Amino acid sequence: GFGGGWFRISVMGRKENDLLMDAISSAKSQGGQKGGGEKSPGARAIMVQGTASDAGKSVIAAALCRIFARDGFAVAPFKSQNMALNSGVTADGKEMGRAQIVQAKAAFTEPDVRMNPILLKPDSVEGSQVVLCGEPVGRMRARDYFSFRKSLVPRIVECFESLSGEFDIIVVEGAGSPAEINLRENDIVNMGLAEVLDCPVIIAADIDRGGSFASLYGTFALLSEAERGRVAGFLLNRFRGDRSLLDSGISELERMTGRPVLGVVPFLEGLRIDGEDSLSLKGAGSGGDFSLLVFVVKFPFISNFTDISPIERLPFVRVEFVSSLREFSILEMRLGKPDLLVLPGTKNSVRAMEFLEREGLSGKIREFAVENPVFGICGGFQVLGRTLDDSSAFESGEKKVLGGLSLLPVRTVFGRSKRLSRVEAEIPHVSGFFGALSGIRVCGYEIHHGATFSDSDERLSFSASGFAFGTYLHGIFDSVELMKSVISLLCARKGIPVPDVEPFFLSENLEFDRLEDAVRKSVDVGKIYGILGVEKNRRVRKLQFSEHEP
Repeated sequence: GFGGGWFRISVMGRKENDLLMDAISSAKSQGGQKGGGEKSPGARAIMVQGTASDAGKSVIAAALCRIFARDGFAVAPFKSQNMALNSGVTADGKEMGRAQIVQAKAAFTEPDVRMNPILLKPDSVEGSQVVLCGEPVGRMRARDYFSFRKSLVPRIVECFESLSGEFDIIVVEGAGSPAEINLRENDIVNMGLAEVLDCPVIIAADIDRGGSFASLYGTFALLSEAERGRVAGFLLNRFRGDRSLLDSGISELERMTGRPVLGVVPFLEGLRIDGEDSLSLKGAGSGGDFSLLVFVVKFPFISNFTDISPIERLPFVRVEFVSSLREFSILEMRLGKPDLLVLPGTKNSVRAMEFLEREGLSGKIREFAVENPVFGICGGFQVLGRTLDDSSAFESGEKKVLGGLSLLPVRTVFGRSKRLSRVEAEIPHVSGFFGALSGIRVCGYEIHHGATFSDSDERLSFSASGFAFGTYLHGIFDSVELMKSVISLLCARKGIPVPDVEPFFLSENLEFDRLEDAVRKSVDVGKIYGILGVEKNRRVRKLQFSEHEP
Protein backbone atom coordinates (compact mmCIF):
# COMPACT_ATOMS: atom_id res chain seq x y z
CA GLY A 1 0.00 0.00 0.00
CA PHE A 2 0.93 3.64 0.26
CA GLY A 3 2.55 3.08 3.66
CA GLY A 4 5.71 1.72 2.07
CA GLY A 5 6.65 4.99 0.43
CA TRP A 6 5.88 7.51 -2.30
CA PHE A 7 3.55 6.75 -5.09
CA ARG A 8 4.53 9.33 -7.65
CA ILE A 9 2.16 8.60 -10.43
CA SER A 10 3.95 9.77 -13.49
CA VAL A 11 3.86 13.57 -13.72
CA MET A 12 0.23 14.52 -14.23
CA GLY A 13 -0.65 16.74 -17.15
CA ARG A 14 -2.88 19.78 -16.66
CA LYS A 15 -5.80 18.16 -18.47
CA GLU A 16 -5.61 14.98 -16.38
CA ASN A 17 -5.28 16.96 -13.17
CA ASP A 18 -8.33 19.09 -14.01
CA LEU A 19 -10.32 15.98 -14.85
CA LEU A 20 -9.42 14.40 -11.53
CA MET A 21 -10.27 17.48 -9.50
CA ASP A 22 -13.59 17.86 -11.36
CA ALA A 23 -14.42 14.28 -10.38
CA ILE A 24 -13.57 15.04 -6.75
CA SER A 25 -15.75 18.17 -6.78
CA SER A 26 -18.59 16.13 -8.24
CA ALA A 27 -18.14 13.53 -5.51
CA LYS A 28 -18.38 16.25 -2.87
CA SER A 29 -21.50 17.88 -4.25
CA GLN A 30 -23.37 14.65 -4.97
CA GLY A 31 -22.41 13.18 -1.63
CA GLY A 32 -23.53 16.33 0.17
CA GLN A 33 -26.99 15.95 -1.28
CA LYS A 34 -27.18 12.57 0.41
CA GLY A 35 -26.72 14.02 3.85
CA GLY A 36 -23.08 13.23 4.59
CA GLY A 37 -22.26 10.29 6.81
CA GLU A 38 -25.77 9.30 7.91
CA LYS A 39 -26.26 5.61 7.22
CA SER A 40 -29.35 4.34 5.44
CA PRO A 41 -31.54 2.19 7.72
CA GLY A 42 -31.79 -0.45 4.97
CA ALA A 43 -28.99 -3.00 5.17
CA ARG A 44 -26.92 -4.18 8.11
CA ALA A 45 -23.16 -4.11 7.58
CA ILE A 46 -20.20 -5.93 9.07
CA MET A 47 -16.57 -5.15 8.28
CA VAL A 48 -13.63 -7.57 7.93
CA GLN A 49 -10.23 -6.03 8.62
CA GLY A 50 -6.85 -7.74 8.87
CA THR A 51 -3.60 -7.43 10.76
CA ALA A 52 -1.73 -7.16 7.44
CA SER A 53 -2.13 -7.36 3.70
CA ASP A 54 -2.95 -10.88 2.48
CA ALA A 55 -4.15 -11.95 5.94
CA GLY A 56 -7.17 -13.46 4.25
CA LYS A 57 -9.66 -10.57 4.44
CA SER A 58 -10.90 -11.04 0.90
CA VAL A 59 -11.47 -14.76 1.33
CA ILE A 60 -13.16 -14.38 4.74
CA ALA A 61 -15.40 -11.68 3.26
CA ALA A 62 -16.24 -14.00 0.34
CA ALA A 63 -17.10 -16.77 2.81
CA LEU A 64 -19.45 -14.49 4.76
CA CYS A 65 -21.07 -13.35 1.50
CA ARG A 66 -21.76 -16.96 0.54
CA ILE A 67 -23.00 -17.93 4.03
CA PHE A 68 -25.42 -15.01 4.35
CA ALA A 69 -26.66 -15.54 0.78
CA ARG A 70 -27.20 -19.26 1.37
CA ASP A 71 -29.18 -18.37 4.48
CA GLY A 72 -31.60 -16.37 2.38
CA PHE A 73 -30.31 -12.80 2.58
CA ALA A 74 -29.62 -10.45 -0.31
CA VAL A 75 -25.90 -9.73 0.14
CA ALA A 76 -23.47 -7.24 -1.39
CA PRO A 77 -19.69 -6.90 -0.87
CA PHE A 78 -18.15 -3.45 -0.42
CA LYS A 79 -14.62 -2.05 -0.35
CA SER A 80 -14.27 1.72 -0.44
CA GLN A 81 -10.73 1.78 -1.82
CA ASN A 82 -8.83 -1.01 -3.51
CA MET A 83 -5.18 -0.92 -4.53
CA ALA A 84 -4.82 -3.77 -6.98
CA LEU A 85 -4.02 -4.64 -10.55
CA ASN A 86 -6.62 -7.39 -10.73
CA SER A 87 -9.77 -5.77 -12.04
CA GLY A 88 -12.77 -6.56 -14.16
CA VAL A 89 -15.52 -4.88 -16.17
CA THR A 90 -19.13 -4.67 -15.03
CA ALA A 91 -22.15 -5.18 -17.29
CA ASP A 92 -22.38 -1.40 -17.82
CA GLY A 93 -18.74 -1.07 -18.89
CA LYS A 94 -17.21 0.17 -15.60
CA GLU A 95 -13.98 -1.04 -13.96
CA MET A 96 -13.82 -2.44 -10.43
CA GLY A 97 -11.50 -4.56 -8.28
CA ARG A 98 -11.46 -8.30 -8.89
CA ALA A 99 -11.81 -9.14 -5.19
CA GLN A 100 -15.27 -7.59 -5.02
CA ILE A 101 -16.24 -9.26 -8.30
CA VAL A 102 -15.34 -12.60 -6.71
CA GLN A 103 -17.25 -11.72 -3.54
CA ALA A 104 -20.29 -10.73 -5.60
CA LYS A 105 -20.15 -14.11 -7.33
CA ALA A 106 -19.99 -15.78 -3.93
CA ALA A 107 -23.12 -13.85 -2.95
CA PHE A 108 -24.94 -14.83 -6.18
CA THR A 109 -25.24 -11.21 -7.27
CA GLU A 110 -24.10 -9.19 -10.28
CA PRO A 111 -20.86 -7.23 -9.74
CA ASP A 112 -21.59 -3.51 -9.48
CA VAL A 113 -19.07 -0.66 -9.46
CA ARG A 114 -20.75 0.74 -6.34
CA MET A 115 -19.18 -2.19 -4.49
CA ASN A 116 -15.71 -0.66 -5.12
CA PRO A 117 -15.94 3.13 -5.57
CA ILE A 118 -12.17 3.79 -5.65
CA LEU A 119 -9.59 1.65 -7.45
CA LEU A 120 -5.89 2.55 -7.40
CA LYS A 121 -3.83 0.80 -10.08
CA PRO A 122 -0.01 1.06 -9.71
CA ASP A 123 1.66 1.48 -13.08
CA SER A 124 5.24 2.25 -12.00
CA VAL A 125 7.33 2.04 -8.85
CA GLU A 126 6.10 5.50 -7.90
CA GLY A 127 2.88 5.85 -9.85
CA SER A 128 -0.78 4.89 -9.91
CA GLN A 129 -3.88 5.45 -11.97
CA VAL A 130 -6.98 6.56 -10.04
CA VAL A 131 -10.29 4.93 -11.04
CA LEU A 132 -13.32 6.66 -9.48
CA CYS A 133 -16.69 4.89 -9.63
CA GLY A 134 -15.50 2.79 -12.53
CA GLU A 135 -13.93 5.52 -14.66
CA PRO A 136 -10.20 6.38 -14.95
CA VAL A 137 -9.74 10.01 -13.89
CA GLY A 138 -5.98 10.55 -13.83
CA ARG A 139 -2.73 9.77 -12.06
CA MET A 140 -1.55 10.99 -8.68
CA ARG A 141 1.35 10.91 -6.24
CA ALA A 142 0.69 9.40 -2.82
CA ARG A 143 1.08 12.62 -0.88
CA ASP A 144 -1.30 14.41 -3.23
CA TYR A 145 -3.80 11.58 -2.90
CA PHE A 146 -3.58 11.63 0.91
CA SER A 147 -4.34 15.33 0.94
CA PHE A 148 -7.74 15.00 -0.71
CA ARG A 149 -8.88 11.41 -0.15
CA LYS A 150 -11.17 12.51 2.69
CA SER A 151 -13.04 14.47 0.02
CA LEU A 152 -14.09 11.14 -1.47
CA VAL A 153 -16.11 10.14 1.60
CA PRO A 154 -19.38 11.60 0.22
CA ARG A 155 -19.04 9.50 -2.93
CA ILE A 156 -18.20 6.41 -0.86
CA VAL A 157 -21.25 6.98 1.35
CA GLU A 158 -23.42 7.57 -1.70
CA CYS A 159 -22.41 4.20 -3.16
CA PHE A 160 -22.88 2.44 0.18
CA GLU A 161 -26.31 3.96 0.80
CA SER A 162 -27.43 3.09 -2.70
CA LEU A 163 -26.48 -0.55 -2.11
CA SER A 164 -28.06 -0.43 1.33
CA GLY A 165 -31.41 0.34 -0.25
CA GLU A 166 -31.22 -2.83 -2.37
CA PHE A 167 -29.57 -5.43 -0.11
CA ASP A 168 -30.12 -6.90 3.36
CA ILE A 169 -26.50 -7.35 4.46
CA ILE A 170 -23.33 -5.65 3.23
CA VAL A 171 -19.97 -7.31 3.91
CA VAL A 172 -17.34 -4.56 4.02
CA GLU A 173 -13.65 -5.31 3.49
CA GLY A 174 -10.84 -3.18 4.88
CA ALA A 175 -7.38 -2.75 3.36
CA GLY A 176 -3.96 -3.55 4.76
CA SER A 177 -4.03 -3.02 8.52
CA PRO A 178 -6.04 -0.58 10.67
CA ALA A 179 -3.01 -0.21 12.96
CA GLU A 180 -0.96 1.85 10.48
CA ILE A 181 -1.03 4.86 12.78
CA ASN A 182 0.82 7.01 10.24
CA LEU A 183 -2.18 6.60 7.94
CA ARG A 184 -4.94 7.11 10.52
CA GLU A 185 -5.61 10.72 9.54
CA ASN A 186 -8.22 10.88 6.78
CA ASP A 187 -8.59 7.09 6.74
CA ILE A 188 -11.38 6.09 4.36
CA VAL A 189 -10.89 2.33 4.19
CA ASN A 190 -10.44 0.86 7.70
CA MET A 191 -11.59 2.28 11.04
CA GLY A 192 -12.31 5.68 9.51
CA LEU A 193 -14.76 4.00 7.15
CA ALA A 194 -16.23 1.86 9.94
CA GLU A 195 -17.01 5.08 11.80
CA VAL A 196 -18.63 6.70 8.77
CA LEU A 197 -20.74 3.60 8.07
CA ASP A 198 -21.31 2.94 11.81
CA CYS A 199 -20.58 -0.78 11.51
CA PRO A 200 -18.92 -3.41 13.74
CA VAL A 201 -15.51 -4.86 12.83
CA ILE A 202 -13.98 -8.34 12.88
CA ILE A 203 -10.16 -8.47 12.71
CA ALA A 204 -8.50 -11.47 11.05
CA ALA A 205 -4.91 -12.72 11.32
CA ASP A 206 -3.03 -15.28 9.23
CA ILE A 207 -1.82 -17.82 11.80
CA ASP A 208 0.06 -19.78 9.11
CA ARG A 209 2.64 -16.95 9.05
CA GLY A 210 3.12 -17.07 12.81
CA GLY A 211 2.88 -14.28 15.36
CA SER A 212 -0.89 -14.06 15.04
CA PHE A 213 -1.63 -13.46 18.75
CA ALA A 214 0.93 -10.64 18.86
CA SER A 215 -0.50 -9.25 15.62
CA LEU A 216 -4.07 -9.27 16.91
CA TYR A 217 -3.19 -7.81 20.30
CA GLY A 218 -0.80 -5.24 18.82
CA THR A 219 -3.40 -4.15 16.26
CA PHE A 220 -6.04 -3.82 18.97
CA ALA A 221 -3.68 -1.92 21.29
CA LEU A 222 -2.74 0.61 18.59
CA LEU A 223 -6.35 1.52 17.91
CA SER A 224 -7.92 4.50 19.64
CA GLU A 225 -10.44 3.88 22.40
CA ALA A 226 -13.31 4.71 20.06
CA GLU A 227 -11.92 2.39 17.38
CA ARG A 228 -11.50 -0.45 19.88
CA GLY A 229 -15.16 0.00 20.73
CA ARG A 230 -16.04 -1.08 17.19
CA VAL A 231 -14.09 -4.34 17.35
CA ALA A 232 -16.62 -7.14 17.84
CA GLY A 233 -14.19 -10.06 17.71
CA PHE A 234 -11.21 -11.77 16.10
CA LEU A 235 -10.66 -14.58 13.60
CA LEU A 236 -7.59 -16.78 13.25
CA ASN A 237 -7.16 -17.82 9.64
CA ARG A 238 -5.27 -20.63 7.83
CA PHE A 239 -4.55 -22.84 10.85
CA ARG A 240 -2.86 -26.23 10.44
CA GLY A 241 -2.78 -28.78 13.23
CA ASP A 242 -4.52 -29.52 16.53
CA ARG A 243 -7.04 -26.78 17.32
CA SER A 244 -6.83 -27.46 21.07
CA LEU A 245 -3.22 -26.25 21.12
CA LEU A 246 -4.55 -22.72 20.63
CA ASP A 247 -6.92 -22.76 23.61
CA SER A 248 -4.62 -21.12 26.15
CA GLY A 249 -3.57 -18.41 23.70
CA ILE A 250 -7.17 -17.70 22.73
CA SER A 251 -8.21 -17.44 26.38
CA GLU A 252 -5.40 -15.00 27.15
CA LEU A 253 -6.14 -12.86 24.08
CA GLU A 254 -9.81 -12.70 25.05
CA ARG A 255 -8.88 -11.76 28.64
CA MET A 256 -6.49 -8.99 27.55
CA THR A 257 -8.83 -7.46 24.95
CA GLY A 258 -12.28 -8.30 26.25
CA ARG A 259 -13.21 -9.48 22.74
CA PRO A 260 -14.09 -13.02 21.65
CA VAL A 261 -12.22 -15.13 19.13
CA LEU A 262 -15.09 -16.02 16.82
CA GLY A 263 -13.36 -18.93 15.16
CA VAL A 264 -10.24 -20.62 13.83
CA VAL A 265 -10.50 -21.17 10.07
CA PRO A 266 -8.43 -24.16 8.88
CA PHE A 267 -5.81 -23.97 6.18
CA LEU A 268 -7.62 -25.08 3.02
CA GLU A 269 -5.00 -26.80 0.91
CA GLY A 270 -5.18 -25.80 -2.72
CA LEU A 271 -8.07 -23.37 -2.26
CA ARG A 272 -8.68 -21.67 -5.61
CA ILE A 273 -10.30 -18.36 -4.76
CA ASP A 274 -8.86 -15.58 -6.90
CA GLY A 275 -6.44 -13.32 -5.02
CA GLU A 276 -6.62 -9.53 -4.92
CA ASP A 277 -3.04 -8.75 -5.92
CA SER A 278 0.38 -10.28 -6.55
CA LEU A 279 0.95 -10.94 -2.82
CA SER A 280 -1.31 -13.95 -3.29
CA LEU A 281 0.92 -15.48 -5.97
CA LYS A 282 2.46 -18.55 -4.36
CA GLY A 283 4.25 -20.18 -7.26
CA ALA A 284 3.36 -23.76 -8.05
CA GLY A 285 -0.06 -24.69 -9.28
CA SER A 286 -1.31 -28.23 -8.71
CA GLY A 287 2.14 -29.61 -7.87
CA GLY A 288 2.76 -33.37 -7.53
CA ASP A 289 2.18 -35.45 -10.65
CA PHE A 290 1.27 -33.46 -13.73
CA SER A 291 0.82 -34.03 -17.44
CA LEU A 292 1.30 -30.44 -18.62
CA LEU A 293 3.67 -27.73 -17.42
CA VAL A 294 2.91 -24.03 -17.86
CA PHE A 295 5.29 -21.14 -17.14
CA VAL A 296 3.86 -17.65 -16.57
CA VAL A 297 6.10 -14.59 -16.81
CA LYS A 298 5.74 -12.53 -13.64
CA PHE A 299 5.97 -9.01 -15.01
CA PRO A 300 6.49 -5.99 -12.77
CA PHE A 301 2.97 -4.61 -12.17
CA ILE A 302 1.49 -7.91 -13.32
CA SER A 303 -2.24 -7.42 -13.75
CA ASN A 304 -5.22 -9.74 -14.01
CA PHE A 305 -3.07 -12.78 -13.34
CA THR A 306 -6.41 -14.38 -12.41
CA ASP A 307 -6.68 -15.06 -16.16
CA ILE A 308 -4.50 -18.07 -15.35
CA SER A 309 -6.84 -19.42 -12.65
CA PRO A 310 -8.78 -21.78 -14.97
CA ILE A 311 -5.47 -23.38 -15.98
CA GLU A 312 -4.20 -23.60 -12.39
CA ARG A 313 -7.36 -25.42 -11.33
CA LEU A 314 -6.83 -28.28 -13.77
CA PRO A 315 -5.49 -31.19 -11.66
CA PHE A 316 -3.15 -32.38 -14.42
CA VAL A 317 -1.46 -29.01 -14.97
CA ARG A 318 1.40 -27.46 -13.01
CA VAL A 319 1.85 -23.69 -13.19
CA GLU A 320 5.05 -21.84 -12.27
CA PHE A 321 5.68 -18.08 -12.26
CA VAL A 322 9.09 -16.92 -13.50
CA SER A 323 10.61 -13.47 -13.20
CA SER A 324 14.16 -13.97 -14.49
CA LEU A 325 16.21 -16.03 -16.92
CA ARG A 326 17.79 -17.76 -13.94
CA GLU A 327 14.39 -18.84 -12.55
CA PHE A 328 13.29 -20.01 -15.98
CA SER A 329 16.45 -22.07 -16.44
CA ILE A 330 16.37 -23.62 -12.95
CA LEU A 331 12.72 -24.65 -13.29
CA GLU A 332 13.34 -25.97 -16.78
CA MET A 333 16.21 -28.16 -15.51
CA ARG A 334 14.13 -29.40 -12.57
CA LEU A 335 10.74 -29.88 -14.23
CA GLY A 336 11.46 -30.00 -17.96
CA LYS A 337 10.61 -27.68 -20.83
CA PRO A 338 7.23 -26.03 -20.33
CA ASP A 339 4.43 -27.05 -22.67
CA LEU A 340 3.10 -23.49 -22.75
CA LEU A 341 4.51 -20.08 -21.89
CA VAL A 342 1.99 -17.39 -20.91
CA LEU A 343 2.68 -13.66 -20.97
CA PRO A 344 -0.10 -12.16 -18.80
CA GLY A 345 -1.37 -8.62 -18.41
CA THR A 346 0.71 -5.77 -17.02
CA LYS A 347 -0.21 -2.20 -16.10
CA ASN A 348 2.88 -0.92 -17.92
CA SER A 349 3.78 -2.75 -21.11
CA VAL A 350 6.74 -0.49 -21.92
CA ARG A 351 8.37 -1.24 -18.57
CA ALA A 352 7.45 -4.90 -19.02
CA MET A 353 9.40 -5.04 -22.28
CA GLU A 354 12.33 -3.27 -20.67
CA PHE A 355 12.14 -5.83 -17.85
CA LEU A 356 12.27 -8.73 -20.31
CA GLU A 357 15.40 -7.26 -21.92
CA ARG A 358 17.04 -6.48 -18.56
CA GLU A 359 16.41 -9.94 -17.12
CA GLY A 360 17.53 -11.76 -20.25
CA LEU A 361 14.06 -13.21 -20.76
CA SER A 362 13.43 -11.60 -24.15
CA GLY A 363 16.05 -13.76 -25.88
CA LYS A 364 14.85 -16.85 -24.04
CA ILE A 365 11.23 -16.26 -25.07
CA ARG A 366 12.20 -15.71 -28.72
CA GLU A 367 14.27 -18.89 -28.66
CA PHE A 368 11.48 -20.84 -26.95
CA ALA A 369 8.85 -19.61 -29.43
CA VAL A 370 10.71 -21.04 -32.43
CA GLU A 371 9.20 -24.47 -31.69
CA ASN A 372 7.03 -23.99 -28.60
CA PRO A 373 3.69 -22.23 -27.95
CA VAL A 374 3.49 -18.78 -26.37
CA PHE A 375 0.18 -17.17 -25.34
CA GLY A 376 -0.04 -13.42 -24.61
CA ILE A 377 -2.95 -11.63 -22.92
CA CYS A 378 -3.43 -7.83 -23.01
CA GLY A 379 -0.02 -6.39 -22.04
CA GLY A 380 1.45 -9.78 -22.93
CA PHE A 381 -0.16 -9.45 -26.37
CA GLN A 382 1.37 -5.99 -26.80
CA VAL A 383 4.94 -7.08 -26.02
CA LEU A 384 4.63 -10.01 -28.47
CA GLY A 385 4.39 -7.46 -31.30
CA ARG A 386 7.06 -5.61 -33.27
CA THR A 387 6.87 -2.17 -31.65
CA LEU A 388 5.53 -0.40 -28.56
CA ASP A 389 4.98 3.23 -29.54
CA ASP A 390 4.79 5.47 -26.47
CA SER A 391 5.52 8.73 -28.30
CA SER A 392 2.78 10.31 -26.18
CA ALA A 393 4.69 9.36 -22.97
CA PHE A 394 1.37 8.15 -21.57
CA GLU A 395 2.36 4.59 -20.74
CA SER A 396 5.85 5.08 -19.32
CA GLY A 397 6.05 8.81 -18.63
CA GLU A 398 8.78 9.21 -21.27
CA LYS A 399 8.51 9.61 -25.01
CA LYS A 400 9.94 6.44 -26.49
CA VAL A 401 9.40 3.74 -29.08
CA LEU A 402 10.61 0.24 -28.18
CA GLY A 403 11.02 -2.91 -30.18
CA GLY A 404 8.87 -5.80 -28.96
CA LEU A 405 9.51 -9.53 -29.11
CA SER A 406 8.51 -9.52 -32.82
CA LEU A 407 6.67 -12.82 -32.52
CA LEU A 408 3.46 -11.32 -33.93
CA PRO A 409 3.10 -9.01 -36.98
CA VAL A 410 1.47 -6.20 -35.01
CA ARG A 411 2.33 -2.81 -33.49
CA THR A 412 0.86 -1.04 -30.47
CA VAL A 413 0.36 2.71 -30.06
CA PHE A 414 -0.40 4.13 -26.60
CA GLY A 415 -2.68 7.06 -25.84
CA ARG A 416 -4.97 8.50 -23.19
CA SER A 417 -8.14 6.68 -24.18
CA LYS A 418 -8.90 3.51 -22.21
CA ARG A 419 -10.97 0.62 -23.51
CA LEU A 420 -13.36 -0.88 -20.92
CA SER A 421 -15.72 -3.42 -22.36
CA ARG A 422 -17.23 -6.83 -21.88
CA VAL A 423 -16.72 -8.79 -25.07
CA GLU A 424 -18.31 -11.75 -26.80
CA ALA A 425 -16.45 -12.51 -30.00
CA GLU A 426 -15.49 -15.16 -32.49
CA ILE A 427 -11.77 -15.72 -32.92
CA PRO A 428 -10.96 -14.82 -36.53
CA HIS A 429 -9.11 -17.16 -38.85
CA VAL A 430 -5.58 -17.49 -37.51
CA SER A 431 -2.66 -19.57 -38.73
CA GLY A 432 0.15 -21.47 -37.09
CA PHE A 433 0.10 -23.71 -34.02
CA PHE A 434 -3.07 -22.10 -32.68
CA GLY A 435 -4.97 -22.33 -35.98
CA ALA A 436 -7.48 -24.74 -34.42
CA LEU A 437 -8.80 -21.84 -32.31
CA SER A 438 -10.21 -20.14 -35.43
CA GLY A 439 -13.97 -19.66 -35.21
CA ILE A 440 -14.30 -20.42 -31.49
CA ARG A 441 -16.68 -18.07 -29.66
CA VAL A 442 -15.22 -16.61 -26.48
CA CYS A 443 -16.37 -14.24 -23.75
CA GLY A 444 -14.28 -11.92 -21.59
CA TYR A 445 -13.47 -8.28 -21.08
CA GLU A 446 -10.97 -5.70 -22.29
CA ILE A 447 -9.19 -3.23 -19.97
CA HIS A 448 -6.30 -1.45 -21.65
CA HIS A 449 -4.72 1.73 -22.88
CA GLY A 450 -3.23 1.50 -26.32
CA ALA A 451 -4.44 0.02 -29.59
CA THR A 452 -2.82 -2.77 -31.59
CA PHE A 453 -2.72 -2.71 -35.39
CA SER A 454 -1.83 -5.07 -38.22
CA ASP A 455 0.43 -4.13 -41.12
CA SER A 456 -2.69 -2.94 -42.97
CA ASP A 457 -3.65 -0.68 -40.02
CA GLU A 458 -6.55 -2.90 -38.99
CA ARG A 459 -7.24 -2.64 -35.26
CA LEU A 460 -6.92 -6.08 -33.68
CA SER A 461 -8.06 -7.91 -30.56
CA PHE A 462 -6.54 -11.24 -31.71
CA SER A 463 -3.42 -12.21 -33.65
CA ALA A 464 -1.46 -15.39 -34.26
CA SER A 465 1.69 -16.36 -36.10
CA GLY A 466 3.88 -19.45 -35.87
CA PHE A 467 3.76 -20.64 -32.27
CA ALA A 468 2.52 -17.31 -30.85
CA PHE A 469 -1.03 -16.20 -30.07
CA GLY A 470 -2.09 -12.85 -28.63
CA THR A 471 -5.39 -11.40 -27.45
CA TYR A 472 -6.72 -8.44 -25.50
CA LEU A 473 -9.43 -10.61 -23.93
CA HIS A 474 -9.09 -11.10 -20.18
CA GLY A 475 -10.93 -14.17 -18.92
CA ILE A 476 -10.48 -15.97 -22.23
CA PHE A 477 -9.62 -19.26 -20.52
CA ASP A 478 -13.01 -19.18 -18.77
CA SER A 479 -14.47 -20.16 -22.16
CA VAL A 480 -14.79 -23.95 -22.04
CA GLU A 481 -14.37 -24.61 -25.78
CA LEU A 482 -11.27 -22.41 -25.94
CA MET A 483 -9.72 -24.09 -22.92
CA LYS A 484 -10.46 -27.58 -24.25
CA SER A 485 -8.96 -26.69 -27.61
CA VAL A 486 -5.74 -25.32 -26.09
CA ILE A 487 -5.36 -28.36 -23.84
CA SER A 488 -6.01 -30.67 -26.80
CA LEU A 489 -3.30 -28.92 -28.84
CA LEU A 490 -0.78 -29.25 -26.02
CA CYS A 491 -1.63 -32.91 -25.35
CA ALA A 492 -1.53 -33.84 -29.05
CA ARG A 493 1.90 -32.26 -29.29
CA LYS A 494 3.13 -34.47 -26.42
CA GLY A 495 1.29 -37.52 -27.70
CA ILE A 496 -0.71 -38.00 -24.50
CA PRO A 497 -4.46 -38.53 -23.96
CA VAL A 498 -6.61 -35.43 -23.47
CA PRO A 499 -8.03 -35.35 -19.92
CA ASP A 500 -11.50 -34.05 -19.12
CA VAL A 501 -11.64 -30.28 -18.70
CA GLU A 502 -14.20 -29.09 -16.17
CA PRO A 503 -15.89 -25.73 -16.89
CA PHE A 504 -14.30 -23.00 -14.80
CA PHE A 505 -17.57 -21.68 -13.38
CA LEU A 506 -18.38 -25.12 -11.97
CA SER A 507 -15.00 -25.50 -10.25
CA GLU A 508 -15.25 -21.91 -8.97
CA ASN A 509 -18.61 -22.59 -7.33
CA LEU A 510 -17.30 -25.81 -5.82
CA GLU A 511 -14.49 -23.77 -4.25
CA PHE A 512 -17.01 -21.28 -2.83
CA ASP A 513 -18.99 -24.20 -1.39
CA ARG A 514 -15.85 -25.72 0.09
CA LEU A 515 -14.95 -22.39 1.68
CA GLU A 516 -18.46 -21.90 3.03
CA ASP A 517 -18.50 -25.37 4.57
CA ALA A 518 -15.12 -24.86 6.28
CA VAL A 519 -16.07 -21.46 7.72
CA ARG A 520 -19.48 -22.64 8.94
CA LYS A 521 -17.80 -25.50 10.80
CA SER A 522 -15.01 -23.42 12.33
CA VAL A 523 -16.61 -20.02 13.02
CA ASP A 524 -19.47 -19.14 15.36
CA VAL A 525 -21.79 -17.84 12.65
CA GLY A 526 -24.56 -17.41 15.19
CA LYS A 527 -22.44 -14.87 17.08
CA ILE A 528 -21.79 -13.01 13.84
CA TYR A 529 -25.52 -12.77 13.22
CA GLY A 530 -25.81 -11.47 16.78
CA ILE A 531 -23.18 -8.83 16.03
CA LEU A 532 -25.20 -7.83 12.97
CA GLY A 533 -28.36 -7.71 15.06
CA VAL A 534 -30.37 -9.98 12.77
CA GLU A 535 -31.85 -13.43 13.15
CA LYS A 536 -30.30 -16.23 11.16
CA ASN A 537 -32.34 -17.54 8.22
CA ARG A 538 -34.64 -14.49 8.11
CA ARG A 539 -34.34 -11.64 5.67
CA VAL A 540 -33.70 -8.19 7.13
CA ARG A 541 -36.62 -6.67 5.25
CA LYS A 542 -39.01 -9.04 7.04
CA LEU A 543 -37.86 -8.72 10.65
CA GLN A 544 -37.42 -6.26 13.45
CA PHE A 545 -33.83 -5.52 14.37
CA SER A 546 -32.81 -6.77 17.80
CA GLU A 547 -32.90 -4.18 20.57
CA HIS A 548 -29.12 -4.43 21.02
CA GLU A 549 -27.29 -2.31 18.45
CA PRO A 550 -23.82 -3.75 17.72
